[in-house]
Amino acid sequence: MTMERRKRTNGSNIIVGLDVGTTKICAIMGEAGEAGIGVLAVSSHPSSGLKKGVVIDIEVTANSIKKSVADIEEETGSSVREVYVGIAGSHIKSFSSYGAVGIKGKEVTHDDVERAIESASAVYVPLDREILHVLPTDFILDGQDGIKDPVGMAGVRLEVKVYIVTGAVTSVQNLLKCCERAGLEVVDIVLQPLASAEATLTSYERDMGVVLVDIGGGTTDIALYKDGWLRHTAVLGVGGNHFTNDISVGLRVPFPEAERIKKKFGAAASYASSTDTNDTTDVDVVAIDGQVRSIPRKYISEILQPRSEELLDLIRQEIQAFQGGGFAVSGVILTGGSSMLSGFDRMAEAILSLPVRIGYPVRADHDDRGRSGAAVTIQGMKGEFNSPIYATGIGLVIYGAGSFLPDEGFMSSSNVFNRVVAKMAGWFKKIVGK
Repeated sequence: MTMERRKRTNGSNIIVGLDVGTTKICAIMGEAGEAGIGVLAVSSHPSSGLKKGVVIDIEVTANSIKKSVADIEEETGSSVREVYVGIAGSHIKSFSSYGAVGIKGKEVTHDDVERAIESASAVYVPLDREILHVLPTDFILDGQDGIKDPVGMAGVRLEVKVYIVTGAVTSVQNLLKCCERAGLEVVDIVLQPLASAEATLTSYERDMGVVLVDIGGGTTDIALYKDGWLRHTAVLGVGGNHFTNDISVGLRVPFPEAERIKKKFGAAASYASSTDTNDTTDVDVVAIDGQVRSIPRKYISEILQPRSEELLDLIRQEIQAFQGGGFAVSGVILTGGSSMLSGFDRMAEAILSLPVRIGYPVRADHDDRGRSGAAVTIQGMKGEFNSPIYATGIGLVIYGAGSFLPDEGFMSSSNVFNRVVAKMAGWFKKIVGK
């Protein structure tokens, strides 16, 4: 049932991640090598063909994809034909499942692991939905649980608990059609918060228990990790565009002007620095009628505070539900463009009662595997692109590079995706062929 890998046409070790978001479409080209991943080019263009992460205008989205890909082609001189695409939206639903198989030989093999996961994925899924990811959360060998990688161990019966992520068939079809009209072949589709986690989380954080909050333009995606495994995902219907819309309505300015104001002057009220919230300096804004007027900067913070509190309260409820299941978390990582709103991280610490940091694709510290930031060393990221805005795109490149990177065990994140996931088999090929 696992989707067959296509022959790569971008180049032997060249990977292109395509982050198709509500506010932007970002294409990142990377090259996998022994030292990690080298970023060759980054391109980003505004997106107006999606709403809350779902395609609503195929032509507009396809044109934005073409522009982003054309930019990296021009910068590198390489032709792009294959991409790894991120998917998100309120249509994403997840649930847990279980499977078991008998061991054929004296010890557990890769084939035994795949058979166990395929057994767990043999569940009823409504006709309007398809499986995107089947992710193991625990292996049990002859009654012994808590096993992360059973390959090579002796046993008779292998059980596995998995977390299954599904998406609406129509939403996936429309995303594939956009890429097809842009002249691209989709190698794989990856849930965006999982891609962001690849770029921002350390293995230590995954083990201790951590909540990744990816604040996009239309939605906020949540991924909770514990003991190294993904345990829970959720999609909240509040994102950066809601902040922008509040400013647009509150100050009576056009949406593009509200976006500019949010990025340049926005702050999460009293949780931001005093220079952000108490500054009495007036800010010039362009009203709907084209007139320029001045307003106190603190008005912007006062508009953004209620929405910030609403979003964080929704996140808090998800964390509490997760903790109610017996799992403890040690911190929260914020990523995505709106995570950079001044003072939002400090507000999050106060409301969530947990340590909070901003998730950057490339960080100065190292995880317990000696690698910078998250799963692999990222090289070639210019300062302007080392931002939470590009975490998903970098994560897609890391995911795509999983089969090239050295010292990656069978049960590493990327290889779990690439080798064990039972997903989108015949129907995927039919869609691409249309």
